[in-house]
Amino acid sequence: MEKRPSKDEYYLEIAKAISLRSTCLRRKYGAIVVKDDVIVATGYNGPVRGGINCLEVGCIKEKLNLPHGKAYEDCPAVHAEENVILNAARSGANVFGGIVYICGIDKEGNLVEADPCFRCKRVLINAGIKKVIIKKANGAKKKISVSEWIKKDSQEYLEKLEKFESSLKNKKEVRE
Repeated sequence: MEKRPSKDEYYLEIAKAISLRSTCLRRKYGAIVVKDDVIVATGYNGPVRGGINCLEVGCIKEKLNLPHGKAYEDCPAVHAEENVILNAARSGANVFGGIVYICGIDKEGNLVEADPCFRCKRVLINAGIKKVIIKKANGAKKKISVSEWIKKDSQEYLEKLEKFESSLKNKKEVRE
């Protein structure tokens, strides 16, 4: 007897299919927002609407061999998580309390970890997303409560602030 996929597996496979629209030469990500068991928006990583993309002109990050998850300012892409929220807004869809499913693949088509970056976490927090479910590189799924990100974001900021203030204090003491 054939096994029916769970809702999470179903939505993650849809996010994976969405990722195939990405114009990124390095990694392709797809995201969907589901609310009340209905897909309300989709998004993938790609340039601003009407802008150039790496399929057309090449990739600076690829040419410079820059690491994944860094040098966002050198990339013309809007992330899948950002695009899914923006696309929902463009169509007037309400995402508050929704679940975002994210899947990523590399240029060979292999699964990659689809953990959102710090800026996408903040977008999802402010959009009112309650949960994020990603497909991990090994095919397993990972469920994330967005409220945990708020705590972590605040703690990391306080640690950076303390480090910065300590550094300023040390520089001042050296000058004196």
